[in-house]
Parts: sequence; structure tokens; C-alpha cells
Amino acid sequence: MPSLDTLQTTLGYRFHDTALLQLALTHPSLAHEVGPGTAHNQRLEFLGDAVLQLALTNQLYRKFPDYGEGPLTKARAQLVNRTTLAGQGRRLMLGEYLILSRGEETSGGRTRNSALADGFEAVIGAVFLDGGYESARELIEKLFTDAWGELGVLPNLENPKGELQEMLQATSPDAPCYELISASGPDHNRSFESAVLHHGVELARGIGRSKKLAESEAAMAALLSLRADRAAAGNPSAIRR
Repeated sequence: MPSLDTLQTTLGYRFHDTALLQLALTHPSLAHEVGPGTAHNQRLEFLGDAVLQLALTNQLYRKFPDYGEGPLTKARAQLVNRTTLAGQGRRLMLGEYLILSRGEETSGGRTRNSALADGFEAVIGAVFLDGGYESARELIEKLFTDAWGELGVLPNLENPKGELQEMLQATSPDAPCYELISASGPDHNRSFESAVLHHGVELARGIGRSKKLAESEAAMAALLSLRADRAAAGNPSAIRR
């Protein structure tokens, strides 16, 4: 496993108690292998989820004073869904630092969305305990801004597929296409993963309880990513509708 010093540098946060960071990276599978008394990151994940919700709610509330509860709630849901949080985990390369059981390791746990999303939330919880709410809030705002740029407007939450198509067709006549990656789970609780592609290049993936919802999630993730890329390139139209 790489040094935790490297991860702290990537985070831009230095822990007073590195044991908290190590706990945040400890996957629950380790308890099944070592024993039921083994500490793991689920409690920190629970805490980090609440801190994320508060920090992002506060940011949305301040940045979009003209929007009501409904659109802001939908926007927050997009920011904290499992696909989005797993993406944050990948940007931090958390998979390289996760402490897994042998079985989880061999079955691809380091790249699994659930492990990366849970690890990301646990790290936020660890920062909150180590440095307080302000430290966690500053880190959250930095990470989400780094990932998506300074959004000037909320994306079209009612029709992300339509908005993505409009954005892409402003520079190309070709529409995006969607590809079903996987479908799993029992009939009463199915989970679908879809990818959105443009010119054969995958833009993003999304997960939902129906193929339609998975495609919408993928479109929303692609919109946020494209807006961030264009904002970083200095294109002001990327953040205005």
C-alpha cells in the first residue's frame, strides 16, 4: 500500500491522528477475515455521509438563492449519489490505499464503486473528527470544485439527457449514445449500470434502478464533467445555459 503521506498530500489535509485515516480506509470485509471485533470504516462512512450532505446543502443554498427546495434537493442527490462519490474516490486513487480482505482483493474490490464511495465518505468523516466541521467543509468544497469547476447554474435536472445532447451537438452533429454495462440483483430490486459515449469515447457512467434512470445518471455525470473541463479551459459558456 502506498504511504498515507502521499494520500494526505493529495487530499491537501494533514491528519493529527493518522489512525483515523487508516480506519477510514479499512473495508468491512476485513472483519469477516480477521474476526468480528475488527474495526472498519462503516461508522465513519455514516458520519461522513451526514457531513457531506450538510456541506453541499449549504453550498447549494448559498450559490443558488433563486431555486426552491425541489431543484436543490435533486441537485444534492446528484452530488452525493454512489457513482459520483466513487468518482471522487477514483480521483484520490483511494483504491490503492484500501485495506481489504484477501477475498475482496481478488474479486476486484479496489475498483468497485461501492468500496470507493464508502471509502470517500469515511475519509470525510475522519477529517471531520480530526479537524472539525470547517476543515471537512473546506476539503469537500475543494474536491467538488476540482472535479466539476464552479457551476454557475444548476444542470437541467429534469432532462439531463436532453441537455447533454444539446451541449454536444453545439460542436458536433452526432448525438451521444448509451450502452448498458450491467444489470444485477433480484427482480424486485434490480440495479443497472449504463455508460454514455460520444464518438466512441466513454464520457461517464451511471447507476439506477432502471435502465432509464441509469442513463439519466450517466448523462448528469457527463454534464458535470464536461462543464468542469470547459471551465478549466477558460470557456465561460461552459457554466452558463
